[in-house]
Amino acid sequence: MTRELLNTLFVLTPGAYVRLDGETLVVEAENQRLARVPLHHLGSVVLFERTGMSNSAKARCAAEGRDVTCLDAAGQFLWRLVGPTSGNVLLRRDQYQTQADPMRCLAVARAIVAGKIRNSRQTLARGARESTDEEATNALRSATDELAVYLQRLPEAQTLDAVRGIEGQVAAIYFRAFGHLLRVPRSEFAFAARTRRPPRDRVNALLSLFYALLTTDCRAALEGCGLDPQIGFLHTLRPGRPALALDLAEEFRSYLADRTALALINRRQIRPEHFEERPGGSVLLTLEGRRVALAAYQRRKQEEVSHPLLKDPAPIGLFPHLQARLLARHLRGELPTYPAFLAR
Repeated sequence: MTRELLNTLFVLTPGAYVRLDGETLVVEAENQRLARVPLHHLGSVVLFERTGMSNSAKARCAAEGRDVTCLDAAGQFLWRLVGPTSGNVLLRRDQYQTQADPMRCLAVARAIVAGKIRNSRQTLARGARESTDEEATNALRSATDELAVYLQRLPEAQTLDAVRGIEGQVAAIYFRAFGHLLRVPRSEFAFAARTRRPPRDRVNALLSLFYALLTTDCRAALEGCGLDPQIGFLHTLRPGRPALALDLAEEFRSYLADRTALALINRRQIRPEHFEERPGGSVLLTLEGRRVALAAYQRRKQEEVSHPLLKDPAPIGLFPHLQARLLARHLRGELPTYPAFLAR
C-alpha cells in the first residue's frame, strides 16, 4: 500500500477567492495573495461561507477527483462539488444487495456500533486514568462500566431498530460523562449535553466542526474505493444524507474528533476568546478559532500510529480509507465479517 496522505486546503477568510493558475491554486483576498498551493499536494478543498472559487478551479478539481466542500460558520455542511461518477459498479451492486438483506445489513451495523462502543469506552477509561478529581474519576469509570453492559447486549439485538436503540443509549451515556474529561474551569468550557444545529456552548461548537470534517473525510474515503456514501447500514436512508459516511464516522468520533477537541481545550490551545455568541443562543468559533481548530485537526491526521490490522504505523488520516477498503472486501465476500476500527 502506498502511504500518501494528501493535504486539505481550508479557505477561511471572508471574501477570499480561489483561482486556478497553471498547476496551482491561488487564494486571494482584497488584492492580496494569501496562499499558493500546487495541485499535486492537494486531496481536497474546504470552503467556508463567504468564500468563493472560480469555475476553472472547480472544473479542474472535479475532473481530477479532488473534493470541494462548503461549510457554514458552524461547520455544518452546505454543498459539495461532484465530478463524473466513478467506481466499481459490481462493488456498488454488492453494497446495495447487502443493504437490502436484513441479516447482512444487521451484521455490518452491529460491527460499526461495537467499534463505536469500544472506542468510546477507551476514551472515557483514558480520562479516568489521567484524572486527579475523585468525582470525575468515579463518573468516568461508571460510564465505562455502563458501556460495557451495552457492548455485551449488542449481539442479542435482532433488528436494526434494536441496534440503533443501543447506539442511542451509548451516545447518551458517553456524553453524560464527557464533561468530566475537561480539565479547565467550567466558566470557560462547560458541557452539559450534546447540542447541534446550532451548538449551544463552546465545546459543542468545536465538536460540530470536527464531526463535519470527519464526515467529509469518510465520504471521500468511501468514494475513493468505489462505494456509494448514500447507502448505509446503521443510519436510515434519506435523500441527500450520506448514510454510509455517517456510519463510518461513528467508529472515529471519539478517537479522532473528540480527542482532538479535548486536547485543544485541556492544553488551553483554544480559549474562550476563540468563540462568539450569536443571537438565539448559538455559539460559533471565530475566524481565528477555526484556524486553530483546523490546524490541530490536520496535525492529528498526520500522526502515525499502529492500525490494528497493519504491521507498520500509518497516518491516522488514512484510517478511514483503510476501513473503507476493509468494508469493500467484506461486501465482495472476501472477508466473512466487517472488522470495525478499534483504537489502541
